Amino acid sequence: MPMSYAQFSSSEGPSTPEWHVTQQWGPLGIRHACQTCRWGNSAEAWRYQNEHTLGLFLSPRPFKFAHRQDSRSHSGLYSKGDLLVTPANTTLATQAEGNVHIAQIRLQDSFLRQVAAETIEQDGDRIELVPAFQTRDPQVEAIATLLLTELQQTSSGNRLYTDSLANVLAVHLLRHHATTRPNLPTYKGGLPQRQLLQILDYIDVHLGRDITLANLANLVGMSQFHFGRLFKQSMGLSPYQYLLQQRVERAKQLLKQTDKPLVEIALDCGFNSHSHFGRKFRQLTDTTPKAYRVQ
Repeated sequence: MPMSYAQFSSSEGPSTPEWHVTQQWGPLGIRHACQTCRWGNSAEAWRYQNEHTLGLFLSPRPFKFAHRQDSRSHSGLYSKGDLLVTPANTTLATQAEGNVHIAQIRLQDSFLRQVAAETIEQDGDRIELVPAFQTRDPQVEAIATLLLTELQQTSSGNRLYTDSLANVLAVHLLRHHATTRPNLPTYKGGLPQRQLLQILDYIDVHLGRDITLANLANLVGMSQFHFGRLFKQSMGLSPYQYLLQQRVERAKQLLKQTDKPLVEIALDCGFNSHSHFGRKFRQLTDTTPKAYRVQ
């Protein structure tokens, strides 16, 4: 079934977005849109199949907004930071008046249930999210900001980074937006040395490939969320930060020891484009690859 997005109705029919950008990273997707809406006589309804949707409003000026989720409805003036939580398989009907700037984060229901089973050892079939209308959630807002930055910087994104955000978001929803809110088990002390060396060797060998959080967590037989936390305790960096650091170090070696073109070095080190390579290299070294090569 085609993926559906929240839309806004007007007296002239559904309004056409002035612009919108969409991206899917595994179980996590985002739609960033801005459009001018007119209040209509009736709202149109959509149903999100198998995806939980978080609508974070970014409009600097409040606008009139009304919506209904199944039998529950709400209306009011929405402004920047307001959040709409729509559980999967819930009918949503909306109307708006004004300039609507929104980031819609989508998370697959199957992934949320998988995280529940692996991370908190809870029966995923019993997990239900609670619908929320005009609410606030700084953690969701922070995750949305990171995703929007990733969306603007590169078309494909880094899977290890977006996988980590997907897991953090899933655990946050389970803890704060589910009908039952579990306590997460506590893991301290980091990864055992044998497992840590196994992970570091794997990253070193596969540095030029697309490494996912699932790849790394499966090596040591634990959930992605717990692996990420234990890795950071051991290394002082998240898996993504460590991977990026190692890719830049490999690039530095190739820049000094070979005369390969910059584009080739970028791909050899796992960067998805020349511009992505240059941006991340400068972020970590305060210089460009070209300037570093001639130093």
